[in-house]
Amino acid sequence: MDDALNGEGFDGEELHGEEVRGEPDGEPGGAFDGQLGDGPAGGEPDDGFTTALEEELRQAAAVLDPMPPELLQIAVDAYALHDLEARVAELTFDSLVDALPVRGVTDAPRMLTFTAGEVTVDVEVTSEGLLGQLLPPRPAGIEILSGPQPGTPVTVDEMGRFTIDRPPSGPFALRLRTGSDVITTEWLRA
Repeated sequence: MDDALNGEGFDGEELHGEEVRGEPDGEPGGAFDGQLGDGPAGGEPDDGFTTALEEELRQAAAVLDPMPPELLQIAVDAYALHDLEARVAELTFDSLVDALPVRGVTDAPRMLTFTAGEVTVDVEVTSEGLLGQLLPPRPAGIEILSGPQPGTPVTVDEMGRFTIDRPPSGPFALRLRTGSDVITTEWLRA
């Protein structure tokens, strides 16, 4: 046993009364060639081995740690946003990043501005919900996207104003439908 601690091999030695043979390459009595894995030289597994291993790991994960249904719904909803016709409104102003702090104000609302071409959406995020305005004013439906529950659309008034009485919790985005045009904002954390 002391030979093993000094870097000597185990071949033929006894450990707790049992003979131990060095077989790191998987062949009985063979010598270790310095390569790991079952694939070709260099230790890289071949495609068949990788595919089989990935499938076994996928099956084990499905049994041991299944995907929650809520997460699956969020993924489906996020994919639904992948609309080739939808335009993404870019965040051009965020008061958390761009505004100067005001002394004495502890609970200032968050102000956001999104722009997509000629369309601008100004949004104020408060603990009571969202207040916003679509510029230039036009008929539109707006819904807040957050979590697994579907958003409830609200209608923009003739001056482009809208109110959503539910404050966002966690990541959220807005989807605007103006006639045949669909605009989705970037996702933000409330």
